[in-house]
Amino acid sequence: MSNLTLHSYFRSSASYRVRIALALKAIPVDQAPVHLVRAGGEQLHAKYRALNLDALVPALTLAVNGEPSVMTQSLAIIEYLEETYPEPPLLPRAALDRAHVRSIALQLACEIHPLNNLRVLKYLNDRVGVTADQKDAWYQHWISAGFATLESRLSGDSRVGKLVYGDSPTVADLCLVPQVWNARRFNVPLNSYPTILRLADYAMGLDAFISAEPSVQPDAGI
Repeated sequence: MSNLTLHSYFRSSASYRVRIALALKAIPVDQAPVHLVRAGGEQLHAKYRALNLDALVPALTLAVNGEPSVMTQSLAIIEYLEETYPEPPLLPRAALDRAHVRSIALQLACEIHPLNNLRVLKYLNDRVGVTADQKDAWYQHWISAGFATLESRLSGDSRVGKLVYGDSPTVADLCLVPQVWNARRFNVPLNSYPTILRLADYAMGLDAFISAEPSVQPDAGI
């Protein structure tokens, strides 16, 4: 049994990011699935809201000096793991390069992903009354808009290697891979983003990324 418990959903992009970080750093963790669709959404139940009032995943619970603690927001959790388990590093050493990697991670996590997460799509369906085709068009538009600028940034950047920054995974890759995975799930055309695809596909072949992939999680298919 681990000191850490990750409350997550197998298809959650934010949870996916944290799973990759845990796997890269070989940190033992227990998983506590929170099904975002079943029973009206388990994240909305009182038991989970006691951990995270925002009713979002992931949440990481742990004991610090014997006292229980809860962390939310995937990038904050990853930063905590980076500070407490520094090897292998997920950020470059130079301050300017660290800012560059964070900028790409934040573009994915804060500019692209929020417009297409489950609660937004559910609101479009349930409250706005869009059709399935209109919802898919919404999703594809915002992914395509974000990926177009990201492709331009990455394709002309000398810091890009096999991955977003050189040949070792960084926080940027942790955010890129789940977004590409979801784009494929929703059949977003991706041929216009060859650099993004090359980087994501390389990362998806690494052991830590394979073990964090949604289809192999304990709650997949439940």
